[in-house]
Amino acid sequence: MTRSSSTLRLPDLRLPDLTDRLAVVTGASDGIGVVIAASLAAAGAEVILPVRSVDKGAAAVARIRATVPDAAVSTRPLDLASLDSVARFVASVQGDARPLHLLVNNAGVMTPPHRQETADGHELQWGTNHLGHAALTLGLLPLLRAGAARVVHQTSIAARGGRIVWDDLDGERDYGAMTSYVQSKLAVALFGRALEQRSRAEGWGISSAVSHPGVSPTNLLAAQPGLGRPRETGARGVIRVLSRLGVVGTVASAAEPALLAATEPDAGDAFFGPSRTVAGHARRIEPWAPLRDTAEVRRVWEETAQLVGPRFAVA
Repeated sequence: MTRSSSTLRLPDLRLPDLTDRLAVVTGASDGIGVVIAASLAAAGAEVILPVRSVDKGAAAVARIRATVPDAAVSTRPLDLASLDSVARFVASVQGDARPLHLLVNNAGVMTPPHRQETADGHELQWGTNHLGHAALTLGLLPLLRAGAARVVHQTSIAARGGRIVWDDLDGERDYGAMTSYVQSKLAVALFGRALEQRSRAEGWGISSAVSHPGVSPTNLLAAQPGLGRPRETGARGVIRVLSRLGVVGTVASAAEPALLAATEPDAGDAFFGPSRTVAGHARRIEPWAPLRDTAEVRRVWEETAQLVGPRFAVA
């Protein structure tokens, strides 16, 4: 059996029946995302995979259907590093005129060694991990409201002690690969909390939760020539060994927190992660200190609205 059609290992989670539910999962062409998408499909959801690569998207669909033969899964083009692409994806989904019940903002890029920019001139990690997902969420807001949706925002353990460098968001003055990654993933979580607060205040009917996957051997640190990384990082090899030893998680276990965040009742403003910080069964956890900063929650929402522009403005 070819790699593209090999079956997936799914988490040992009992999900509720998601029949007649429509879900969008970003970053689902491989890694944690494809496991999340397959798990939702196995529970009966129809799942849209926004993908940048047509070939990788087709391979992901084949793997999901090899694992879940009756899966209702499809792909549509999306490049989170381009707000024009986000707008086109939003228009495509809006054209279906169907309520959206679940959005999992899972995609991400990590630590390109040299500063790169999105199509809109933002530092790549800030623009992709945070701004692209924020624009996607805001653009889909009418459909999310129609479906009384759950939105899940996938952050990173790297962000638990992080901060946002407000006077150099795009790393133009002082680019640091990990610094930029950390602030982008912290902003993802802060935006998730802000969305929950706005929804409650405005009566949108949306619930918003945050998750982090711990540490597992995904492709975030793999060789990615397009990011200026011709070989996988040394850390990825170490993580693979630690995963086999059970010290850190597997790709399947790393999908659990987002799946709980997506399906647990009354999960608005809840935070989910592995029980042993980097591994273990998923559970609700206490928000990290940076996520409890109410001023930063408010500032992320306001600054983000300015950065993504009026076409993603909330009516």
